[in-house]
Amino acid sequence: MLKPTRPNDSAGLLFSRTIMSNITPQQKMSKLIVVMAFDRDEEGNLQTVFGPAEQQGEERAIRTAQALAPKHAGVIAWSREANPALGEYGEPVTLFTAGEVPDME
Repeated sequence: MLKPTRPNDSAGLLFSRTIMSNITPQQKMSKLIVVMAFDRDEEGNLQTVFGPAEQQGEERAIRTAQALAPKHAGVIAWSREANPALGEYGEPVTLFTAGEVPDME
């Protein structure tokens, strides 16, 4: 006769590890890292003139934004945890900003 397993016993732990190891990479959250640059139009409104351009790493995003900063009214580099396949996105984290940027809501 089989006894039910308790959550803290080794069978329960093995089951939990097996379930967690079967999560595919598409189900895991990845980090979305983006750079954008803005200029003002004739009416004075900020318009996107670069990006959103996805970056491979946070340091690269910061370097790209720093290089764009002297040429534009504003730049921002930001990241967030994301799972686009499921439409799940975390809160944005600002990595670098210079000049004027619109609210990123």
